[in-house]
Amino acid sequence: MTARFDAELRNRERHFRVVIFGSARIHPESPYYRQIHDLARMIAAEGMDLVTGGGPGLMDAAASGHRQGDRPPRHTHSIGLPIILPTGEQMNRHLDVKKEFHRFSARLDTFMELSHCVVVAPGGVGTMLEFYYTWQLIQVKLRRPIQIILLGDMWPEFLTWARRWQLRLGLLDQKDLDLLHPAKDVAEAIRLIREARARYLEAGSVKPSPTRWGVTYD
Repeated sequence: MTARFDAELRNRERHFRVVIFGSARIHPESPYYRQIHDLARMIAAEGMDLVTGGGPGLMDAAASGHRQGDRPPRHTHSIGLPIILPTGEQMNRHLDVKKEFHRFSARLDTFMELSHCVVVAPGGVGTMLEFYYTWQLIQVKLRRPIQIILLGDMWPEFLTWARRWQLRLGLLDQKDLDLLHPAKDVAEAIRLIREARARYLEAGSVKPSPTRWGVTYD
């Protein structure tokens, strides 16, 4: 599985990839599920690859929407990074290539290796871990800046809290908050993704940024 995963990524190293983080607990009846399904369908229609955690809930919504949006002959990929848990979380059926992980730390680093743009949908502890890891690496310049899009109505209160407490107490700077881009709906999110892709294409061949761990993030 690892060899095929690495080979697939080498073949697609210049493809623009959008990572979607979101809860495994959200069911297909939820409006959040439909929202992520629709966004991923648009991402595929624009010719962009998708990266998710590969599990159920919003990860399944993203992968299934992405597959629906990629018309034959298929030219985009849905990449999954499932984590092996004692609870036996089910992998979704819509992945083109996947790699399983036993450690969250290795999985988080792989998300960062693959991401050119990150969309954070509603989620719990796991989603917040992924979001904060992305945010911190950019904040401390261990990762070249990428667009972090906070999609949906979960985030305005979070941003208000961050300004009221963390910013006011000097625990972060305004430039840190400026790294986050709220999107109230799918239309705004896809606009921000397009802007991120345009900057990526304008940059052309950009040298990856090394981290203190010896990992490079393209």
